[in-house]
Amino acid sequence: PQINVARDLLDLHVDAGFGDHPALHFGDDTWSYAALQARANQIAHVLVADLGVVPGNRVLLRAPNNPMLVAVWFGVLQAGGICVTTMPMLRSGELVPLINKAQVSHALCDIALADELNVSRAETPGLHTVVHFSADGRGDTALESAMAAKSDSFETVDTAADDVALIAFTSGTTGGSKGTIHFHRDVLAIAALFPKHVISITRDDVFAGSPPLAFTFGLGALVVFPMRYGASSVMVDNLRPVHD
Repeated sequence: PQINVARDLLDLHVDAGFGDHPALHFGDDTWSYAALQARANQIAHVLVADLGVVPGNRVLLRAPNNPMLVAVWFGVLQAGGICVTTMPMLRSGELVPLINKAQVSHALCDIALADELNVSRAETPGLHTVVHFSADGRGDTALESAMAAKSDSFETVDTAADDVALIAFTSGTTGGSKGTIHFHRDVLAIAALFPKHVISITRDDVFAGSPPLAFTFGLGALVVFPMRYGASSVMVDNLRPVHD
């Protein structure tokens, strides 16, 4: 009856003694499960203590695929919030209806994507708090500065299995984009089928791919599937063609 995705995908690996195992690769940098958990815990403290997030608040996440996007995703879930992750290429005109439909109150945004979200704020009165971060968590943005003063331990909120974890928006091919609701149990359910029985994931496996984490296929393939079984994933924030 009680499931929190952050506990099952992240905390349990650290508790089981696998904290030093790699979780995320980004360029020449690698974050272990323990390092990812520590950052997510600090973010959860910032959300609760500094930003006033309470369980059930919708938090917009806006970033290309990078380690800090994964960390803020876990931090929101640890705090009992609902993640509303958005495609990096969306412009303000596309962001406005998503923010208003999901009743988003807070946003955590990669500083590289700040402009379009800033433009959106004039038409999204419910969005009262926007905090920026950098891709690798080493910048001097507001979120990193606030994290530095926080403990790297956090008691993950004991959410119900059927509490909402995600609101994922469709691409809008049959009309306006629609917010699809996913419970905590839903996120774990997708990891119990295909990845377990078809690909047979081991801790030594390394995942990579191009889909954004806002696309639930990308979230599953690059976060949920590998981290359910203690594997690692390569984050690529900007895919470019390569010329000889």
